[in-house]
Amino acid sequence: MSPAADNASFVFARALLHELAAGGVEHVCVCPGSRSAPLAVAASQTAGLRVWTHVDERSAAFFALGLARASRRPAAIVCTSGTAAANFAPAVAESFFGRVPLVVLTADRPPEARDFGAGQTVFQPGIFGAHLRWFHEAPVPEPDALLLREIRVLAARAVAMAAGRPAGPVHLNLPFRPPLHPEPVHAQALERIAEADPLAWTGRDGAFARFHPARLEPDPAAVDALAAAIRTSERGAVVAGPLDAEPALADALCRLARAAGWPVLADGLSGLRSGDLVKDAPLIAHHDALLRDAPLAEALLPDTVLRLGDTPTSKATRQWLAAAPDTWLVDPDGAWQDPEFAGGEVLRADPALLVSALLPRLEDALPRRDGTWLTRWRRAERAARDAVTACIDAEPGLYEPRSVRILAELAPEGCLLFASSSMPVRDVDGFLPVAAKRIRVVANRGANGIDGIPSSALGAAATAPPCAILLSGDLALLHDLGGLLAANRHEVALAIVVFANDGGGIFSYLPIARYGERVGFEESFRVPHGTRVEDVARLFELDHARAGDAAGLREALAAALRSRRTTLVEVPVDRDASVAHHRRVWRAAAEAARAEVLDRCPA
Repeated sequence: MSPAADNASFVFARALLHELAAGGVEHVCVCPGSRSAPLAVAASQTAGLRVWTHVDERSAAFFALGLARASRRPAAIVCTSGTAAANFAPAVAESFFGRVPLVVLTADRPPEARDFGAGQTVFQPGIFGAHLRWFHEAPVPEPDALLLREIRVLAARAVAMAAGRPAGPVHLNLPFRPPLHPEPVHAQALERIAEADPLAWTGRDGAFARFHPARLEPDPAAVDALAAAIRTSERGAVVAGPLDAEPALADALCRLARAAGWPVLADGLSGLRSGDLVKDAPLIAHHDALLRDAPLAEALLPDTVLRLGDTPTSKATRQWLAAAPDTWLVDPDGAWQDPEFAGGEVLRADPALLVSALLPRLEDALPRRDGTWLTRWRRAERAARDAVTACIDAEPGLYEPRSVRILAELAPEGCLLFASSSMPVRDVDGFLPVAAKRIRVVANRGANGIDGIPSSALGAAATAPPCAILLSGDLALLHDLGGLLAANRHEVALAIVVFANDGGGIFSYLPIARYGERVGFEESFRVPHGTRVEDVARLFELDHARAGDAAGLREALAAALRSRRTTLVEVPVDRDASVAHHRRVWRAAAEAARAEVLDRCPA
C-alpha cells in the first residue's frame, strides 16, 4: 500500500505487527473493536502471522496463553480500549506466574480524551498491576520518522522481554487518534518519511532490532559445592516439579540421579514420566500417596534435596520437603519457589547446563554406595504402584484415578494432555503412570486458577500436535463457556474429558467439608449448578459422548481422538463416592509400601 493510501495510525500499526512477526511471534488473537482497528487490519495483512479472531477478550487471552505454552514462543493479543483490556487480566496473571511469553497490545484513546467522559475509556497504563515483565505506552502516531523507528524498536523489545528470563507478559498500550480506518491523512508527510528514511519506513530484512540472550551458565563454585553435597549424601533425592522438560533435560536428570543413587520424584507436570528415559531411571510417580503417610514420609526423608521446576503439585510432597535439612533449589530465573519456607541454597542457572557441569564431577568421583537408600524407594514405589492398580481394578465404578489410567493408555505417541486446575491436575500427578510412550503434560499452574481452561487447551491444541486432550471438571468447563466458541470457529480438534460431579469436587477433600450444613457447605462451596454437559455440547454444536464405565470411556475417548472435531466426553462422578475411593486408594498404597519398606528395609 502506498503512503498516500494510509494515515499515521495504520502505518504505525503495520510497522508494529511486522516487527512482532520478524521477532518470532507467529500467532495473534484479535477481538473486535473500533479503537483497535489499525492493529486488527495490520495483523490480517502481515505475512507470517496467523490471526485467531475471538468474540471476547477473556477467552482470547487464554487461547493465546495456550498457543504460547504449547509452542514455547510468544503469542500476541489485541483488544480495543476500555474494560476490554481488563478482561485480559486473569490470563496476564497466569502468564506472569506461569512464565509463559505473551505480548499484550491494548488500543487506547489518546491522552487528551482521558478523564473527560469519553466512551470506552479507563486508565489503561498499570491496569495489569505488578503482573508484567515490562510495560510501555507508545507515542500517539504522527508522520515522524523517529517515532516510526521507535515503534519498530518497541515491538522488538516487547518480544525480547516476553521471551526472556523470566518469560512472561509485556504490555504495550497504544493510543490512536481518528481516523480509525485507512483514510489518507498527511499523505505528503508520510511520503517524505518513505523518501528520507526508507529504513524507518520498510524496516530491515528481518527484525529491526534483535535481542541475543545470554546463556545462564552456573557459577563454578556453586557447582563444586553442589557436587560435594551430592558426593557426601547417600540419602538424597531429586525432586522435579512442574517443568515441562524437553527430552534432553529429562534424560540428563535421570542420568544424574543414577550416578548419585538417588530417586527422582517426578511431578505429573515434570515431563519425566514418559519417553525412553523411563526404562531404567529411578523414577517415583506415586510420591503423593507415599508421603501422605507419616511413618513412610519419615523413613524416606532425605538429607539432601535437589529441586528443579516449579512448586510441586502434591501438598504432601511440599510438606515433606520442608523437613529436609539441605535443599538446593535450581531455577533459571532465580524464582524463589519455596512456599513452605524450607530455605536452603537457590542456584540461578539453566538446568541443562547445570546438569552438564555436574555430571563430570560425579560419575567418576562418587564413593561406592550399597544402594540401600535407592532400593528402599524403588520397593516403596513398586508396592504403591501395584496396590493402586489393584485398588482401581477392584472398583466397579468409574472414577478419576481409573480415568487417568485409561487416558494414558489410549493417548497416542506425542499427544498433548492439558490438565485443568483443581482436582484434575492432582489426579494426573497422583495416577498418571510411568510409560515409554511420550506424552506431554501441561497445565495453567502459575496462578493455579480455573479461569480460561477450555480456551487455554484449545489454544494449545491449535498448535497442531498429533492430538490433544483436556482433562477438566465441570465447574472449570462452565467457568469458560464462551471459550468453546473457538472450537468450531477455528476447527480445533480437542478431546475434552469432563468429570461431571455437579460442582466443586475439590472442596470435599478440605477440612471445611466436615462442618456440612453448619457452614452451608453444599451451597457455598460445592455450588451444585445442575447444568448438563450434553446441553453444553448442543449449545456449541460439539460432539458429545457419555461414559458410564471403563469400557464406555475407552470407546468414547478412542472415537474422540480419531475425530477432527472437539468432543465432550462426559464421565459422571458421584462426589462423595469419589472421595471415598480416593482415600481407599491412598490407604492401600501406604499400607503396601509400609509393609515393603518399614518391615523389609528398616531405616
